[in-house]
Amino acid sequence: MKRTIALYAFALALAALILSWLEVKYVTRVHAGEIYLVLIAAGFTALGAWAGARLTRKAPPPDFETNRAALASLKITSREHETLTALADGLTNKEIARRFNVSPNTVKTQVSSLYEKLGVSRRTQAVQKARELALIP
Repeated sequence: MKRTIALYAFALALAALILSWLEVKYVTRVHAGEIYLVLIAAGFTALGAWAGARLTRKAPPPDFETNRAALASLKITSREHETLTALADGLTNKEIARRFNVSPNTVKTQVSSLYEKLGVSRRTQAVQKARELALIP
């Protein structure tokens, strides 16, 4: 009994496979042009994505190295350099004071000293000049 059921199941599966194959063959014959266009479009899309990724790949930026000679010539202390980095991060005087556990007046003094040493009068100018001199990334 089990063998008969298995044979009928196999025959039924084979018939379904043949019908599916014939249907696919019919559909591909009727819509051959559209199928070819889709395959060509998919191929060119994949080729374009691959070429775009390959041709526009950017090299990673080199690691930043602080210009120690400029720090020494401008006589910028390590704490002032840390303050300058915090300025570049966009922190306020109060936030810088909290970060370094000092009073806001100390930060104001350091910022004023930085302005004088860099020859600027605003935060944005200080950050721009520091980046030009490679003091900060």
